[in-house]
Amino acid sequence: MEPTPRIRRLREAILAQEAIDREEAELLWLRAWIAHAEEPWHLVRRARATAAVLAGLTPRIDPDDLLVGRFFQRSLSEDEREELGRLRGEAMPAASPSYGQRAHMAIDYERLLRDGVAGIREEIAGYRSRLDASRPEDLERDAFYRACLIALEGLCDLTRHYADRADALADGEADAARRDALRAIAARCRRVPEAPAQTFYEALQAVHLVTWALCAGQRLSLFQLGRPDRYLLPLYRRDLAEGRLSEAEAQEGIDCLCLMLSTYTARGLAVGLMVGGRDGAGTDVSNELTRLFLESIAHTRLPYPGIGLCWTPDTPEDIMARATSLLAEGLTHPAVFNDEVITAGLRAAGLPPAEACLYTHSTCVEITPVASSNVYVASPYINLLQLLHDLLGVPSLKASGGAAPVGGGGMPTGPARAAGLDTFEDLLAAYEDHLAEVIRAAVIDENTCQASRYYHGGYPLLSCFVNDCLARGKDIDQGGARHNWIEPSFVGLANLIDALHAIRWFVYDEARLTLADLAEALRDDFRGREDLRLMLLNGDKYGNDADPVDALALRITDTIERLCRPYRTYLGGAFHPGLFCWVMHERLGAVTAASADGRRAGEALGDGSGPAQGRERLGPTAAILSTTKWRHEGMLGGIAMNLKFARSAQGPEFVEGLQRLIETYLARGGFEIQVNVVDAATLRAARAHPERYRDLVVRIGGYSDYFVGLSERMQEEIIRRTEHGLG
Repeated sequence: MEPTPRIRRLREAILAQEAIDREEAELLWLRAWIAHAEEPWHLVRRARATAAVLAGLTPRIDPDDLLVGRFFQRSLSEDEREELGRLRGEAMPAASPSYGQRAHMAIDYERLLRDGVAGIREEIAGYRSRLDASRPEDLERDAFYRACLIALEGLCDLTRHYADRADALADGEADAARRDALRAIAARCRRVPEAPAQTFYEALQAVHLVTWALCAGQRLSLFQLGRPDRYLLPLYRRDLAEGRLSEAEAQEGIDCLCLMLSTYTARGLAVGLMVGGRDGAGTDVSNELTRLFLESIAHTRLPYPGIGLCWTPDTPEDIMARATSLLAEGLTHPAVFNDEVITAGLRAAGLPPAEACLYTHSTCVEITPVASSNVYVASPYINLLQLLHDLLGVPSLKASGGAAPVGGGGMPTGPARAAGLDTFEDLLAAYEDHLAEVIRAAVIDENTCQASRYYHGGYPLLSCFVNDCLARGKDIDQGGARHNWIEPSFVGLANLIDALHAIRWFVYDEARLTLADLAEALRDDFRGREDLRLMLLNGDKYGNDADPVDALALRITDTIERLCRPYRTYLGGAFHPGLFCWVMHERLGAVTAASADGRRAGEALGDGSGPAQGRERLGPTAAILSTTKWRHEGMLGGIAMNLKFARSAQGPEFVEGLQRLIETYLARGGFEIQVNVVDAATLRAARAHPERYRDLVVRIGGYSDYFVGLSERMQEEIIRRTEHGLG
């Protein structure tokens, strides 16, 4: 099935989109925030601002839109721009700080489609009827419920305005087919999300509009679509059976839904959905919509949505074959997730089977339960290699006067602790003690962020669609959600393992240099010591099925899990670590001095849980064997395993071989695997002539992005990854 002309045009428009203009929404928010300064309840004040944004946004419907909900691309007037600047200067500094991760989750779409806003209002009315406002705790709950109702009314105002706009456009539309489409849009917007969805296209419209409204009305980003091949399936099958829908029409609707994500998500971020997997009874639920969502990858050919295929041993052969063929074409999606490993990890975290089977990759590979999450992902990023440098007395490049670290990664460099490290075991023990200190400091920082949100945050519209906020009478920021986890992410595992092994061999076993000599060489970026750098670089490396090296990965990952396990979040959740990096391997590497693995100062760290770039000398099978010698179940914060293959070197059996390789990794307990099939020559050409490769998409550290939009350092890191062949 080929993409329709509409889908081709929508895709081209997205590629031409230079920026996403949110200034109208910001102005509406700030106006309302100031206008309701006397509101005694902070949460109600935030709800009024949300409602004002949604009710005031200019409805925009483009000529090819079948689903509506976009930011209006207009320049503010001179008076509006002056007002916005004044409000930014006055209102924003006066607001109380509210820190920590936001969104990175999927709401309860099943509830949205089943009950609509009307059903949620009815539930709220039932809770309010049982309150006694003379009791302080009930007074606070009542304020929360009032905030929810205000925000929901703003959502319904938004949909009514879209219905009116569609009708107005239809009145002036000469083309009969487009006029009918606009009337259908208006009719859908007059029903959903206020009422339960009755058709497949009503469901698509409700899902998209509410997701976009959560971003626009609350000034957020990065809500995921969860498991649409499950919650859309009943309406799809009913419409198909009753003759209201064809498979081709459903495919076009799915393609539109997927494309709309790119209209309000800035480049360099990540949003997506998941398909496949098992239900709570253990039955594989792959279905017709699983196949259509996979097919949308070939139709949209963009970084968003990041589609994850949840693999089980029972995944239908045709689905796995199609997923592999898409990757072989160089499309970067889907990433393949191990449903059994992730479900086991969620069960161990306390989720019952019916919940453990419903998770989403919250942006890249971080796992959050669908419909019930207030999870802070990648909070913070921790530079594993710098912690070793702290022991050796090797400061970060920032501490040496270089570039500053980015995004919360990297911990303060302490004094050298090399004295007394007489054995390699002494060094490992000292490293683990330092890691414990850093994790403890990270827990304090992240819990402070969560506390700031408890007192100064609040998202009443979002809370309407997250279990168990309404039942508890609490906003998501005040502990209403069922799961309140924090997921720190540890970056540079491969570099740490390679560095530790090199130190063990050359310092302790062979005595070819001392820790002090090594530290001096690292501080000087191997200046005048290229022989030493090559000696370190050419030793055994993680990713080549070498047991002595791989055993260090087992020890470090076990230690990370053990050290995170005792802590609780401010809202009572658990800390679940991960080993993925987004783009932080490049950013943290830029401020990390040369290292004992032979890496030069400023070079990117390893891009996930696999071997560092260019070091899997024995091919992809050895890399897979190394990376599955340690347990992945406990790393709910996400694990990314990257493989890169040269497209020009593919033989006739490449797709079949790639599928076997992916399934081997998963059968051995691998968490997630993602594939780049692209030649280094193509990447270099794109760097030289970006205007010719504007839609070249590559896999990074858990997500996909436009290659030409990456920093020069990140482009070089992608090029340096080892290209494999399968014959």
